[in-house]
Amino acid sequence: MNGKAQWIAMLALVALLVSARKWLPWLGRLPGDFTFQRGHLTIFIPLGTSILISIVLSILLALVARR
Repeated sequence: MNGKAQWIAMLALVALLVSARKWLPWLGRLPGDFTFQRGHLTIFIPLGTSILISIVLSILLALVARR
């Protein structure tokens, strides 16, 4: 797979993950996802979700790159 096809595949996976929020309601509420609230300010840091997505994408891209 050339570089352009890998970017397209990665963007498709990201779009799938963004739309998967509807089917996976726990995504974004994992242990390690931090929410800080003070008054009207809310800061959300999805560290656990980011790590999970990174692991899944790394495995998928490694499998695709082997072919």
